[in-house]
Amino acid sequence: MKIGITCYPTYGGSGIVATELGIELANRGHDVHFVSYANPIRLDTGNPRVHYHEVEVSTYPLFQYPPYCLALASRMAEVAERYDLDLLHVHYAIPHSISALLAQQMQAPSRKLPFITTLHGTDITLVGTDRSYLRITRFSIAASNAVTSISEYLCQRTREVFGVTGDIRVIPNFVNCDLYHPSPELREHTPLAPPGEKVLIHLSNFRPVKRTQDCIRILAEVRRHVAAHLLMVGDGPDRGPCEQLAAGLGVERHVSFLGKQNHVERLLPQADVLLLPSELESFGLAALEGMACGVPPIATRVGGLPELVTHGEDGYLESVADVAAHAARAVELLTDASLYERVSAAARATARRRFCTNLIIPRYEALYAEVCERYAGL
Repeated sequence: MKIGITCYPTYGGSGIVATELGIELANRGHDVHFVSYANPIRLDTGNPRVHYHEVEVSTYPLFQYPPYCLALASRMAEVAERYDLDLLHVHYAIPHSISALLAQQMQAPSRKLPFITTLHGTDITLVGTDRSYLRITRFSIAASNAVTSISEYLCQRTREVFGVTGDIRVIPNFVNCDLYHPSPELREHTPLAPPGEKVLIHLSNFRPVKRTQDCIRILAEVRRHVAAHLLMVGDGPDRGPCEQLAAGLGVERHVSFLGKQNHVERLLPQADVLLLPSELESFGLAALEGMACGVPPIATRVGGLPELVTHGEDGYLESVADVAAHAARAVELLTDASLYERVSAAARATARRRFCTNLIIPRYEALYAEVCERYAGL
């Protein structure tokens, strides 16, 4: 098939999932066309079936805010016509669904262009519930030819907030289990931490909802019992406060801020434990990527995380802001070798059994075929 994908080209989960989906689809023989204002993060593949089309937004004195939604719709329609796309798949409802709807209408009646909207989290739980966007978000979901969400939690939340009664297909996030895998040798001899120290890792866009400062507090508690180093991967508004807190707690030498990284599959195998103390996660992609590498997650019991992590089996789920509990779990794992091996192996097994690409990507392919067939009959 010929598939157009639109996402935010950032380090947020929606952009990462959309990019990885496009790469996997291309590897399976589909032609994938990304349409966005910048080259998506992690899109560094050399696959000739992957294409990128930039959306240029002109600025004029008349426009206080550049109309990206309209420029995106125009570019979508142009790419769809030029490359004879079968459908559009947009990630994150606002404004991508509305742009896709406009592109669809621009193509009619000469050609049919169905579009699928995948809901990822804050487009529903934060942006979509904003009074300025609630009605248009509800409308864009209803206008989509198919809607998917990344977790049962998000599906239910969408129904509650927007009163959606139509079908929402739950297709969870996924991970390439061949690319993301354990490396005991690399973990034992990582160059990212002092010899003999255990490694904690956190990956996010450092927004307040991620509670990144809790990671610093957890490290300080863990170091009372275990020599440990913390890798903070990503960037965002809370990086500065995290650096200040590390200095204030006297652990700045034991924290490495690595900034934005395109190849986290090279970093995760070097860690022992993944910290995810978020206030809310609609799925928890970082936890899944860590689990595929045999890195047990210590996360919060919120959102879609209980659908991914089984407490005490392949990771741990604790209350939001309970730094002591998170730290205690980390110490428990890092000081009990047999427990660690059991949980690490179970984490890897969960990823392989439920979330590998070979299990999830065919579900998107089946949905694409279903939507195209149904829309063709309208």
